[in-house]
Amino acid sequence: MGKSIPVKKKKTLEKQGTLPKSTSIEKKLSVAIITYNEERNIRDCIESCVNVADEIVILDSISTDKTEKISKSFPSVRFYKQRFKGHVEQKNDVISLCRYEWILSLDADERISPELENSILTFKRKPDDDINGFQVSRLTYHLGRFIRYSGWYPQYRYRIFRKGKAVWIGENPHDTISIEGNGSKIHGDIIHYSFRDLTHQVNTINQFSSIVAYTRQRKGRRFSFFRTIYKPFSKFMETYFFKFGFLDGFPGWVIAVSSAYSTFLKDAKQYELEKKMIERPSNVKEGYGN
Repeated sequence: MGKSIPVKKKKTLEKQGTLPKSTSIEKKLSVAIITYNEERNIRDCIESCVNVADEIVILDSISTDKTEKISKSFPSVRFYKQRFKGHVEQKNDVISLCRYEWILSLDADERISPELENSILTFKRKPDDDINGFQVSRLTYHLGRFIRYSGWYPQYRYRIFRKGKAVWIGENPHDTISIEGNGSKIHGDIIHYSFRDLTHQVNTINQFSSIVAYTRQRKGRRFSFFRTIYKPFSKFMETYFFKFGFLDGFPGWVIAVSSAYSTFLKDAKQYELEKKMIERPSNVKEGYGN
């Protein structure tokens, strides 16, 4: 069984000040990952970062597959479990469990490239400075190729940051990191294996659009019929033409059309919620975001 992480325990760890400080000799790095039924991905994810990680901290949402067994086969992994509260909430919780001053945040379907591995190892050996976070480019593999346009690359996002100087924010499930103080960029890519196939992509769009609609409704955002007309169209134009999606071939066309469809679904599902046809979408678990 995985270790439980009651709220009181997490607060105690923070108060005790047990966070090891990095030295001028070599910085210590925690890799933070959240999981749920990731037996297809988690081994490759861990293996890609094991050379740079001084520990790998996994917060699992009570998986029913072999995620826990695979994860615990690696000596550097510390494995915890708790009920899924939301993407932003889970990612902030796993940060609180990390021991070291520097953290690399990964999703289970992501890997670090050899170039990024070398950059991180170089960074760990450098003297400390006033930088609190590093943006990393993400390269996505979809429909048999790496997507280099369509607004999907380079997608610089903060993924390496100093503990206590960064927090996950955003509109679930589309989270982002906000850092305090100075940031920079680091060479190398995070490789993202986003979808197994088109069926998986459609299922993900359905799931994520439900979460977005539910989150917006709870925040008081109102439905707009006009938005259901112009937003999907503008999203397609932005993705396929203004962000050169056509240079990604047929996958670029799929990305543009599916992005427009996803945009439409977010508002259409909010209509259901605002008119009180449903309390929450059927694919959003009770208690999400609490």
